[in-house]
Amino acid sequence: MVNHIISWDDTIVALATPPGVGAIGVIRLSGKKSFDIINNLFPSKDLKSQPSHTLHVGYLMREHKILDEVVVSLYKGPRSYTGEDVVEISCHGSPYIHQQVLNACIETGARLAKPGEFTQRAFLNGKLDLSQAEAVADLISSNTSASHKTALNNIRGKFSEALKDLREQLIKFSALIELELDFSQEEVEFADRSQLKNLVADTMHHTGILVQSFKLGNVIKNGVTVAIIGKPNAGKSTLLNALLNEDRAIVSDIPGTTRDTIEEVINIDGILFRLVDTAGIRNHSQDVIESVGIEKSLQKMKQADIVLYLFDVNEMAPEELEEVAGDMKEQNINCLLVGNKIDQENELREKFSKVNGVLFISAKNNLHLEVLKERMMDLVLKDTVSNENVIVTNARHYHALVQVNEALSDVMQGLENGIPGDLLALDIRRSLQYLGEITGEITNEDQLDYIFSKFCIGK
Repeated sequence: MVNHIISWDDTIVALATPPGVGAIGVIRLSGKKSFDIINNLFPSKDLKSQPSHTLHVGYLMREHKILDEVVVSLYKGPRSYTGEDVVEISCHGSPYIHQQVLNACIETGARLAKPGEFTQRAFLNGKLDLSQAEAVADLISSNTSASHKTALNNIRGKFSEALKDLREQLIKFSALIELELDFSQEEVEFADRSQLKNLVADTMHHTGILVQSFKLGNVIKNGVTVAIIGKPNAGKSTLLNALLNEDRAIVSDIPGTTRDTIEEVINIDGILFRLVDTAGIRNHSQDVIESVGIEKSLQKMKQADIVLYLFDVNEMAPEELEEVAGDMKEQNINCLLVGNKIDQENELREKFSKVNGVLFISAKNNLHLEVLKERMMDLVLKDTVSNENVIVTNARHYHALVQVNEALSDVMQGLENGIPGDLLALDIRRSLQYLGEITGEITNEDQLDYIFSKFCIGK
């Protein structure tokens, strides 16, 4: 368990830029002593008397010793990231200088910040809710345009707004039902049951959409695993090299050249695809090492989000391909059938006409590879990522929304069965609790410590 933060009245300091040598380093202070500390270290002017959101150039000194020439940025609370007085010191990017400045701040009244403590203070001071705070970490770790855009949407409050409207309506009905309990002997109903039923149905519809979006959100955040499988010499390694545009895998005419899986990552239109080149699959192999490789290939196939079944169009019989397609469908595998080594495409289309959805390429000649990429995108992205979409990327949010829907389903069932108001109120309160856990209106210190401990120090 992460240690609890004992007091929020102290002042924290941390390096906000990555450690190591760079052009500049930024050291951030937050708390009520921030301006006192910087005043002690910046003798050229009284920074406490300066306006907020201003920059000041000068020497940072400690006990008459110059530490560095710096730029000091002032942000007076509550108009700051944390809602407290915040000072940012931009110094030269030497690790030695960073440490000297940090030591000077600590000696004059600050303490080192814990991971995520600046953002945790922003949450506790009402500058952003918990889902927005978690989106800060997602934005920092984003490595594609899609994950960047989704994190920005959540920081801007798109997800929070969607939940806020649902929660406010449920709170209103919950209050009316609670009021009915005070007049239970009079048998009056303040809450219109038919209106509540419509609201619950509408809420379930919207939360259902958010739950479904998690599949896309997980793809955006973590990428897609693509297993390239097929018989030996189908051209799997050639395809991997062609998609990567580099010679990553050994290409040979000798069957069984690839003995182990090879994994690489490509970015297609903002989505990461983790390509896995597997050992060729054949029924009988006398080579023990090759047999182990084949077993790994089958495991990767079952674990993958997408399987590219690559076959040599000159060697594969249509009946055999039909059997493969049937096996993939039976195992519920998201599969693309890809015919490689095409020469005369029209004849080949006729040859495999009974098998639906076959895509023909030439990995060696880079033919139709862009079409293959488009088909891969189509398999995983049923929706488009736009500035208006609300997409759930956080597993904690997903599980809370699933529980919201379960609680709402109990409310709907209770309404249809005409159960008493006190039991309805319990189920509504349960759904409100799960909604509140997402945004942080209902939470506990242990949960907050765990969430923010996963942030980087300085944020």
